[in-house]
Amino acid sequence: MRRSPRHGSSASPPPGPAPDPLPAELNRFIGRASELAELERQLEGARLVTVTGTGGVGKTRLALHAARRQLAQERFCDGVRLVELAALGEPELLDHAVAEALGLTDHTGRPRRTALAEHLRGRQLLLVVDGFEHLVEDCADLVGELLRRAPGLKVLAAGRRPLGITGERSLPLPPMPVPSDTGPQALGEDNDAVALFADRAAAVHPGFEVTDANRRSVAELCRRLDGIPLALELAAGRLRALSLGQVLQRLDDRFRLLTGGSRAALPRHQTLRTAVGWSHELCSPRERLLWSRLSVFAGHFDLEAAEYVCSGPELPPEELLDVLAELVEQSVVVREDAPARAGQGAASGTRYRMLDTVRAYGADWLEGMGDTRRMRRRHRDWYMGLVTWCELDWFSPRQAEVAARIDAELGNLRVALEFSLEDGEEAHIGQYLAGTLWFYWAGCGRLAEGRHWLDRALELESGHDEARLKALWVLGYVAVLQGDTVRAIGALQECGEEAERTGNELAAAYAQHRTGCLALVSDDMARAEELLRASLARYREIGELNSNVLMGQVELAMAMAFQGDLPAAVALCEEVRQACEDRGERWTLAYALYVLGYAAWTRGEAAEARRLLEECLTIDHAFHDLVGAVLAIELLALLTAAGGDAAEAAVLQGAAGQLWRSVGLPLFGSRFFNGPHLLCEQRAREALGASRYEECLGEGARLDLDAAAARALRGPRTAEHPPAPERDGRVDGGTAEAPDGAQVPSPGQRA
Repeated sequence: MRRSPRHGSSASPPPGPAPDPLPAELNRFIGRASELAELERQLEGARLVTVTGTGGVGKTRLALHAARRQLAQERFCDGVRLVELAALGEPELLDHAVAEALGLTDHTGRPRRTALAEHLRGRQLLLVVDGFEHLVEDCADLVGELLRRAPGLKVLAAGRRPLGITGERSLPLPPMPVPSDTGPQALGEDNDAVALFADRAAAVHPGFEVTDANRRSVAELCRRLDGIPLALELAAGRLRALSLGQVLQRLDDRFRLLTGGSRAALPRHQTLRTAVGWSHELCSPRERLLWSRLSVFAGHFDLEAAEYVCSGPELPPEELLDVLAELVEQSVVVREDAPARAGQGAASGTRYRMLDTVRAYGADWLEGMGDTRRMRRRHRDWYMGLVTWCELDWFSPRQAEVAARIDAELGNLRVALEFSLEDGEEAHIGQYLAGTLWFYWAGCGRLAEGRHWLDRALELESGHDEARLKALWVLGYVAVLQGDTVRAIGALQECGEEAERTGNELAAAYAQHRTGCLALVSDDMARAEELLRASLARYREIGELNSNVLMGQVELAMAMAFQGDLPAAVALCEEVRQACEDRGERWTLAYALYVLGYAAWTRGEAAEARRLLEECLTIDHAFHDLVGAVLAIELLALLTAAGGDAAEAAVLQGAAGQLWRSVGLPLFGSRFFNGPHLLCEQRAREALGASRYEECLGEGARLDLDAAAARALRGPRTAEHPPAPERDGRVDGGTAEAPDGAQVPSPGQRA
């Protein structure tokens, strides 16, 4: 039985508080009191402070602990954000990584750095940049430009060398002090290195403590490991299987075995490699094999991925879990149990990662075995299968889980795309991957990154028409949403012509559909309707039904609504609404709700329009779909003005304007999409006056998507709804003419 439009589906709860921007400390922060005090002193007087030191010395831990203290003390009114760069292999993605950390989604074709600078301008924020060594020049350029253009920004960096920017202050972080060989400090009773080792040892071997019986051995171990925290933690991890005496004995052996190499290398660098190599040598052959193979993963991975990528005749998949568990026990692999959250499914739960130094050591061994390319291909193939499955699953009740899964695997997907685009032999797979992720690029706020990969993929000749055609229509779709008409026309025309030539009916239908979408946002409604109807007919002939097809119906409804045929538009969106409810589809549903909300507003049904648009915005916000969310906010602003709260309406308009600038042309430059905005502006200006209106716009422009959505979902603050303001001696009614000449139906006017 079909449910009524009012109760057909319930909106999710409004977005909750923003997540903690810094990772939680999983164990006790020990020592470093003087370094921490000095770091905080430098942060007070400088805008860029870099903690430097050798690998494993604790740079990241100190920087994050200091940042968390800054956050707790509310030193920065716009908070703290962390950018982790260690797993980022491509300099061109540096700006994307920073934007991701800031929660900024910019869909335009303009320089990404410009969007970052505009986002940060006027904010008081601490940006923590970690693991930049392999991107030092590119990172220095970015950080320097952001500091110049955003006076309220401070940067706390952690790396093996300074960035080399004017005004930078550096805090070299030495290893922890260790007990001396002789004298009263020889036993290290109050020594930080001893305290760290004792704490970590007690965590893996309950009951362990430093006593008179073992104090000298602990002090000796700390001295041998030069007080490097990572080395101390690795050594503590061995107490799961060895006694303290055995650890010392084996450590001594591995020093002699693994301290060779370049005489120019820092002794402490050699010591760290000794510690990691010693842990490697203590692993069984199968553990060492798995260690090396796991190095192809970027960041986190799950058990299923490890079983597919890393198994083989020497390591059967049914035995891999046991070997992985041993690596976890030995602190080679870190297990992280993410809290299960509604709708995220497989993206939550147990995942694994390797410390960067440990992963790099394994990668060296994999390269030495001559097996790197084969393992990278297996890694790519796993994620190609994952993306294929996720595209199918997108048209299902599991959309939120799919979005969360791709979010969690983004680092690995970047590695897979990079591998596929390294040479022409794999280019078709890179094109397939970039095209198959259309739902993520368009539906989850990743237009700019999607454009990056699609452009790169299509620069290569793959010789595989199907993969190339898919990448072409997806590029056209992304360019349409970015407001890049020239690129959209070029990609869609090439796709359509090549599809007709090769007889690829599906690609031809998609090219025609997205060309209709381009006409829609370009105000050519008659052509949009013609092309969208034709593409939908082709979909029916082929038997294609998915979120894209339903979106084509919604876009057709928009074209009809903008031409005044509201009854037909509403009927079509109700069909889409029912189809979405039958299949659990939410992303397309949000756009259907937008059209239904627009129609309700036009009929003068303000309460119904607000209900529909609030559900639309809640869905779009959950997916981080910026285009859909900002459309809903624009219309909610108009409803808020009509409800008597002109100041709040202006705030929402300011927020929407800022968000639109990250999409491309505001409201696509369309007089039809822009109509509600202009009518709202007219009413708010009349109610507030120009000065107060601009003040409220500025307040809204400082809101991010989370805050803007929360404000829009809160509703108007004025309980009573006064009549529309008089203009030229009469009350608005009939058709209001927007300042640019667009004819905008006023509430109560029926088509």
